[in-house]
Amino acid sequence: MKKIILTGGGTAGHVTPNLALVPELKKRGYEILYIGSVNGIEKELVTKAGLSYEGISSGKLRRYFDLKNFSDPFRVIKGYFQAAKIIKSFRPDIVFSKGGFVAVPVTMAARAAKVPVISHESDMTPGLANRLAGPFATKICCNFPETVKLLPAGKAVLSGSPIREEILTGNAEDGLQFLGFDGVKPRLMIIGGSLGAVHVNNAVRKVLPQLLERFDVIHICGKGNLDEELKDLAGYRQFEYVSEELKDLFAAADIVISRAGANAICELLALKKPNLLIPLPANASRGDQILNADSFRKQGFSMVLTEENMTDEILLSSVDELWNNRQQYIDAMSASPLHNGVGVIIDLIESTV
Repeated sequence: MKKIILTGGGTAGHVTPNLALVPELKKRGYEILYIGSVNGIEKELVTKAGLSYEGISSGKLRRYFDLKNFSDPFRVIKGYFQAAKIIKSFRPDIVFSKGGFVAVPVTMAARAAKVPVISHESDMTPGLANRLAGPFATKICCNFPETVKLLPAGKAVLSGSPIREEILTGNAEDGLQFLGFDGVKPRLMIIGGSLGAVHVNNAVRKVLPQLLERFDVIHICGKGNLDEELKDLAGYRQFEYVSEELKDLFAAADIVISRAGANAICELLALKKPNLLIPLPANASRGDQILNADSFRKQGFSMVLTEENMTDEILLSSVDELWNNRQQYIDAMSASPLHNGVGVIIDLIESTV
């Protein structure tokens, strides 16, 4: 049996693309082991998916002063030796890394053991962890054409992002029934995102009366962000988080407002949903969402509205423009070869093995 180690963690965005590969890896006969941090979010997600899991010590490499900067390098060193021990015992044919700081000692240990490494960078510019792990990778997959030029020559593969198979299997009628909508009005879906969700939520709720004149509204607003005063408002459904029914809500949605995290927008591309992106501003992130959104705008997949320029009037006119021109965005996304990176990445894994 072929064996593969998957690694990546720190946020769900470093885990869900790994999990998207699992069904096809199992079909191809791979035994799968996941290496993550001891108590990271990835442990819960991976064990829930039924995969074998090993936790290692992990340190964060910060660009700012913090007392933990003095202790975390020792955690990384400890993680390296733990990963090396796991690799020696499991004897994988290959390692696939989705990034996050836990992946750095794993990719280093794999290279030392002469195990090939394929990594994946979601954002347009490589994050610090992937830049550190890059020299140990055989190939580096990416989502954006612009990223290819930023990666080492001969290593870059424009693959697109691996998308969860279940997100593509939604049923619009089931979604409408779950929402309690009659389907007469088109549906606008808002995904606040886990970071900075409050700004998008507040902007949408300020113009909700005008939006409801034209749309039924599906609002995924994040944990702790429900507005109890709006819970019985006709044509408006709000959720902190949606799991099993999310695929059906996507199927029911006609247009989408979203942050510009790489995994989220790649799902919108795969689903061919016309979208208005409101990226996190540079002062709330390293600026990756701004670059992601700009790339999708240039490729004709998305409209973009910056948070700094967002007024009630501009938000409403942008939604109207998106709705009126929705078919041109659907056509552009349909023409893209990067709908779902699972096939490209699995084939690359197979050829490398």
